[in-house]
Amino acid sequence: MSGNIDDYLQEGIYGPRVTKPDERRKFLGSIRERIVIALTKEQVREKGVYKQVEEAIKENREARLYLNGNIHYRVLSKYTKIASKYDVSYRYVTNQEHETEIGLILAYDHAINKEEIFITRENSSTEPQKSTKKSPLSLLAKLFKQDN
Repeated sequence: MSGNIDDYLQEGIYGPRVTKPDERRKFLGSIRERIVIALTKEQVREKGVYKQVEEAIKENREARLYLNGNIHYRVLSKYTKIASKYDVSYRYVTNQEHETEIGLILAYDHAINKEEIFITRENSSTEPQKSTKKSPLSLLAKLFKQDN
């Protein structure tokens, strides 16, 4: 009985015990085994939307979208619009004590154990746009380049 009292007091002082606290800090409050898809902050900030994320949201409507609250709302809004379009709930997660490279996850409240959750540029359908414009400096360099 005294073990239960000690547990009760510890929980009262420090809050409820949490499984895998390091994983939860990294994955915006969730754990790896529950995640359908994840993007880094850098990927979330890229122009456009990853088609894989939209497909995952469309196919996993019972999951929830978690967004890194340290990223500006304007950047995240492209993904909240998709979540709203498919009636998927979403929430912003901000942890002031811990920095994570994760920008967005789509996760269930139970384990699904998906093997690959990260999208890489190689398997992405949205490649960053490369500028076809010549920089003024490169034009000047050509202008002043000596013919040999």
